[in-house]
Amino acid sequence: MSQTIKVAVIQQPCADTAGEAMALSEDCLRQAAANGAQLALLPELHNGHYFCQEADSAEFDRAEAIPGPTTEKLSALAKELQLVIVGSVFEKRLAGVYHNTAVVLDSDGSLAGCYRKMHIPDDPGYYEKFYFTPGDAEPGFQPIQTSIGKLGVLVCWDQWYPEAARLMALAGAELLLYPTAIGWDPADDAAEQQRQIDAWQAVQRGHAVANHLPVLTANRIGVESNPQQASQNIPFWGRSFIYGPQGELIAEAASDPSGNPELLYAEINRQRTEDLRRIWPFFRDRRIDAYQRLITRA
Repeated sequence: MSQTIKVAVIQQPCADTAGEAMALSEDCLRQAAANGAQLALLPELHNGHYFCQEADSAEFDRAEAIPGPTTEKLSALAKELQLVIVGSVFEKRLAGVYHNTAVVLDSDGSLAGCYRKMHIPDDPGYYEKFYFTPGDAEPGFQPIQTSIGKLGVLVCWDQWYPEAARLMALAGAELLLYPTAIGWDPADDAAEQQRQIDAWQAVQRGHAVANHLPVLTANRIGVESNPQQASQNIPFWGRSFIYGPQGELIAEAASDPSGNPELLYAEINRQRTEDLRRIWPFFRDRRIDAYQRLITRA
């Protein structure tokens, strides 16, 4: 296994129909592979409109099983392109139980593993608790083994929780990956918009520093209208990024109001994590005897 891997982060708009959305994802994946990427990360729920803007039971018709149409398509692309793909599925586990699930297809087309989003938001425009059951796998934060290494895959709202990143790191993750769907409230002024982006990037940069792991985040881009209230919409802010294991910014996408897709690339040297942990031994000096309150509410 090579110490260096080339990764791609895909920032894309997401059309309402699965066919249109997947066609754009496919174009981006082909471009990533043509540019030498061995791993490509797609945004959260990239296979269609962000339906969580309203609580509408009809939207459950979008859900699909795993394996199913999305994983079959991504599997075929992974095998053809010899590319590890991290995608996203609105998963129907069984009648009445649905998940927001990241899927990892290895470069031979096999389904390497899944991660069901653990932290589920419930805010105006992001009514995810109506749709998604939190992940319940044991252990809860487990990296997915692939041909290019162990991937610590988390999803969007998970990115605000240092515990999730740390548990992935303790379990051996070599990269932290966050498929994401985040945008502004249209009522926010420019100063508030900037504060939100700064906070979003800063917390994830902290995960990179505290765990000495590269962080890859792929956000949606473009404005998606609320199907029930056209006057309300979410301008997804883009600004996808790649941070190195000391929190250094390697690549960042634009916040393009026109919603054009953009790909970011980076060469990741996995040996740097080992080297950094030897000279900045955060893991050695953890006071695990004093952290019991982390598993209480207050």
